Amino acid sequence: MLSDLSPGIKISITRSISTAFDQYMAKILWDETSYNFEDFMNEWRLYITNNSSWYSKVSDEIKSSPEFHQELAVKINEVIEKIFSEAPTSEQIETLDRLQKQLGTDYDYSCKTEAKFYIDYLSEQLKKK
Repeated sequence: MLSDLSPGIKISITRSISTAFDQYMAKILWDETSYNFEDFMNEWRLYITNNSSWYSKVSDEIKSSPEFHQELAVKINEVIEKIFSEAPTSEQIETLDRLQKQLGTDYDYSCKTEAKFYIDYLSEQLKKK
């Protein structure tokens, strides 16, 4: 069912999952012990109904289909796994090392998206100093 959608809609679905995940993880400051799948799903539902272009383009029949929901669950897991599997770049590592030294922090990060969050977060902290 998901595979029957246009390439543009499939890309938009993937992007909406990624964006909502980034927003949710930023909201909990990338504290993995605070991660709650149901909370993330609520964040994603809000995002797709308020900000996503694909949601209104998919028929209510498809959106209410259990098969579609199962395929979306698989897609969500794939997107999240991909996010966690992308290692930080050497530039991100250097930037974070410098920022953490300046601010006296010691945040752990394991993926590119988490590194980006901490670069943005610590840069904001530095501006406030």
